Amino acid sequence: YVLRILGITGREKFTIAVVMNVNSKRIGKKDIVKLEKMELKKEQVDKIALIAPSATINIVRDYRVVKKYNVEVPPIIEGLIRCINPNCITNQEHEPIKSIFYVKSLRPLILVCKYCGEEIHHEDIINQLTGVKTV
Repeated sequence: YVLRILGITGREKFTIAVVMNVNSKRIGKKDIVKLEKMELKKEQVDKIALIAPSATINIVRDYRVVKKYNVEVPPIIEGLIRCINPNCITNQEHEPIKSIFYVKSLRPLILVCKYCGEEIHHEDIINQLTGVKTV
């Protein structure tokens, strides 16, 4: 999912490494995505937090970890996802209003639309950001 939301196709001019099902003392199994010569923008980190709220990001320079942090779902999500209510004002063609969601719950992740009150659940968020339907 992470490569998809970052728009990484494999045709980029930098090295990409993906390792899956790595043993982890803290969470059992984890996946690792390594992107050389690329630093993530805030919007990209926020998208990662929405699909993988327990992700950790390491910034490595000259083979040393210079920064390590856990992603955090921001309390207000603006413009990253659409409201699933087709009647919401943010989905009206003649209303150029950016979607805004508040976090109702982190576990499970549930967001609430500021304008219509519609709840959006983690599976819908993943579907919107990646185009992949979850079970």
